[in-house]
Amino acid sequence: MENQPKLNSSKEVIAYLAEKFPLCFTTEGDARPLKIGIFQDVVTRLPEETLFSKTQLRTALRLYTSSWRYLHGIKADAQRVDLDGADCGALEEQHVEHARKQLEEAKARVQAQRAAQRRESGEATQNRRPRPAAKKPAPNADQAPSRTPSQPKSKPVAPRVAAPVKEVEKTRTASAADMAALKTGQNVRVRAGKSAMDATVLEIAKDGVRVQLASGLAMIVRAEHLQF
Repeated sequence: MENQPKLNSSKEVIAYLAEKFPLCFTTEGDARPLKIGIFQDVVTRLPEETLFSKTQLRTALRLYTSSWRYLHGIKADAQRVDLDGADCGALEEQHVEHARKQLEEAKARVQAQRAAQRRESGEATQNRRPRPAAKKPAPNADQAPSRTPSQPKSKPVAPRVAAPVKEVEKTRTASAADMAALKTGQNVRVRAGKSAMDATVLEIAKDGVRVQLASGLAMIVRAEHLQF
């Protein structure tokens, strides 16, 4: 144990728990509902654990139980399990309803975000399309000025049409003061290319900030990719 490096992220802690207690935790596929008080059970079963702190364990369990695959497993006929995979009683109706609402809200946020991205992409494409030149109305035959053979015929000049200016999203890149005041559970925006996505801060690690997107995906991003 002394030769093993400490775990720095919630993902690594979950993978370690799945290795130690494979009948309780899993890193892929359907996740079974956990016994209430599973945090204390882990601390009791691993009293000499030095690879992660209790704070890291709480954050990892919060990430695990808020994932889409875990919320999918919160059903009326499901049983909670302990570290050894033994049933610990059926889920209460209020817990099932709470999980259902969380899952619906998460899916709605993802759909709204995708719709906004499609609109932004469509506006950008429209702005790049060349606009046709405005046609100058032909003069009336009775009002057309007479020209002499030596007078050259001038070509009409199409007026320039200014492209609409796209409204700039009122966001700013995280400053040193923002990072110093950053807290777990805070809502931020994660910049990916030309677009930004809503996210929630799960953990402030040494190599960046671990956030969870509305889709349920957790990832580590650097300060320059955060917006407020």
